[in-house]
Amino acid sequence: MRSVVSALCAAAALAAASAMGTAAAQVEPAPQGKQVIVLGDSYTANGWDPLTLGDVCVRGATAWPAQLGALLEPGQVANPSCSGATIDSGPGFTLAHEVLQADREGALGPATKLVTLQLGLDDRWGESTQTLWYGLQQCVFDLVRGCDLDAVEQGRYPDLNGVTGPVYAERIRAAVTYIRYYAPAARVVIMGYPEVLAAGTETACVSILGVAPFIQPRAKAVVDYFDRMDRAQREAAQLLGLEFLDTRALTAGHGLCSAEPWINGFFDWRTDIAGLPLHPSARGDSVVATALYDGYLR
Repeated sequence: MRSVVSALCAAAALAAASAMGTAAAQVEPAPQGKQVIVLGDSYTANGWDPLTLGDVCVRGATAWPAQLGALLEPGQVANPSCSGATIDSGPGFTLAHEVLQADREGALGPATKLVTLQLGLDDRWGESTQTLWYGLQQCVFDLVRGCDLDAVEQGRYPDLNGVTGPVYAERIRAAVTYIRYYAPAARVVIMGYPEVLAAGTETACVSILGVAPFIQPRAKAVVDYFDRMDRAQREAAQLLGLEFLDTRALTAGHGLCSAEPWINGFFDWRTDIAGLPLHPSARGDSVVATALYDGYLR
């Protein structure tokens, strides 16, 4: 029920913005839009500042939107992404908020070529009220109980069964409809998440200071969550007629504790020592930026 209500709220917000946009169009020429609009959570924004206490959106200077912008003419990337953003779970920024912010900035228009969506990991799914980051704190570092599938039943981890393609598609449908109307020439792409943990494994590992890996031998729930999110995004793209960028394949073999990691550990000198933990390093984000440029904008 919560996701249905959230979807209706998002649709209402978008409809209201549409009405306001129609009235404004009577007195002002319609905006032509920016070439690229990026919508997403911390895997898009990839910036953090402990002093902000999460009350502002911090966007990293080496995040893939910034690196993509450097490959284009100045000012052609609109980036309302925000760490902690959700599709519709809240609190804080949601997909609807980000779309409306882009619209208020005149970013949506006939000149828009690409709109990307990279969201879902921070949402609540199924019957659970837990989020991924709460679950990671509760079980990844718990060597007594671990983070196997029983963590879901015990309420220590999100409901994996709720992460499906049809549900994902329904939760983003209103926003996609709005984007297609105001940016009719744009290719709308669901961005997969990078490889954090190798698919199909049952253990989790994170590097601390680049020399002391922490290993959770019972982490099937963690790995399954990333696996199911990947499948749900693919299926949602197919159901809605969108495109899917397989970011996981682009970064395969470079997850946490790999020989050449592109995901930050905790103060790991091999990646970005002050980078956001469990998120892409500048090297990992450069691969994504290049793939978007070569595949959609060159």
